[in-house]
Amino acid sequence: QVQLVESGGGLVQAGGSLRLSCAVSGIIFRINTMGWYRQAPGNQRELVARITSGGVINYADFVKGRFIISRDNAKNTVSLQMNSLTPEDTAVYYCNVQTSPWGTNYWGQGTQVTVSS
Repeated sequence: QVQLVESGGGLVQAGGSLRLSCAVSGIIFRINTMGWYRQAPGNQRELVARITSGGVINYADFVKGRFIISRDNAKNTVSLQMNSLTPEDTAVYYCNVQTSPWGTNYWGQGTQVTVSS
């Protein structure tokens, strides 16, 4: 059974930091891309950051150098260090992995991040 277990969400004041982590288990195929998406109320789910197995990273424009994504291929974990948070970063953050050979996507259950002004 595939599991993506997220941790690290919570409530923080504007300007603060949070670190999200996601532990992946039960996947028998090769994991290509690992990443984080977010969804605020009334909005579509959007990419925050993703990293390939080779270490290529993409960030959304709104990250603007505030967030850092990293992964541990041996442990099948992906983390997102979020700094200089603003109320606009408030959303449910979802861990995502995409596997070979068919590009199957798996999602975590989501973790709430709330930034107060």
